[in-house]
Amino acid sequence: MKRTALVLLACLSGTAAPAQSFPSKSVTIYVTAAAGGVTDVVARAVGQRLAELWNQSVVIENRGGGAHILGAQAVAKAAPDGHTLLLAEAGTFVLNPSLYPRDKLGYDVEKDLAPITGVVRINQALIASNDLPVSNMRELIALASQKPGEITYGTAGVGSAPHVNIAKLEYMAHVAMQAIHYRGAAPALNDVMAGHIKLMSVSTSLVVQPFQDRKLKILAVGSPNRAAQLPDVPTVSESVPGYEAATWFGLATTGGTPRDVIMKINADVQKVMSDPGFRSQFMAPQMFESMASAPEPFEQFIRSETQNWAKIIREQKLAIQ
Repeated sequence: MKRTALVLLACLSGTAAPAQSFPSKSVTIYVTAAAGGVTDVVARAVGQRLAELWNQSVVIENRGGGAHILGAQAVAKAAPDGHTLLLAEAGTFVLNPSLYPRDKLGYDVEKDLAPITGVVRINQALIASNDLPVSNMRELIALASQKPGEITYGTAGVGSAPHVNIAKLEYMAHVAMQAIHYRGAAPALNDVMAGHIKLMSVSTSLVVQPFQDRKLKILAVGSPNRAAQLPDVPTVSESVPGYEAATWFGLATTGGTPRDVIMKINADVQKVMSDPGFRSQFMAPQMFESMASAPEPFEQFIRSETQNWAKIIREQKLAIQ
């Protein structure tokens, strides 16, 4: 009996040890976009707070390009101990599995990645360069109809939110435009302001100041209702009924990571996201909405979103062979 009790105690201690000692070294958060974009901004803000909670350094590793695949591949192949995290936008979780054949994707969302929590959601704005001769959605749709495939728009990579949200607009408005793919939102946005490309769907928080400085035009916002910060800017749905454009960012780690480590990270991220100072100083100015939840609801959300977008990807023939 005594020996059995000791063995049981040892087993219980071994089960609890990973979470109790986590993190035991520096943590790396892979970001699937270039520095300066929303994904990067979110990762650095959350990473800084986690570093303070954990008393360990949190390193941000930008792996832009490759349609947001490279960062996910790095995390999928890492040691399953929670010290390697992935902070990525929706495309990495729900679009790439439908866009790419498995041998090109290089990771299986359900097997190789372990969802931890959603982080933030943000509505997108449809912006245009100042030299594009349109000032609203009606004029844009008319011009795109007259010049099919001629209006260029920037993306943050194949399958990114800036890509698929305009693909959805093309589908719903019955127009065709030309995608120009970048390694992240920031370089694409710079080229819109420079006039090198004409259009982009991008996180609203990134363009409020450039819009106020008259460096670009905001044609419409993709939220269901007009944004409080931009009350005079119409929604896309006012011209294209039913259209919405948003993106979200989630946190995951390597598949096979112990459950208690995942729950430890989840609890600490939720602590960060619920902090009043973090919400007022970071979330509100960026126009972010918290998506923090337990791992299971986040995993279910990923599955539902994957099914919804798979239909659009099939109908728009966006799959990459």
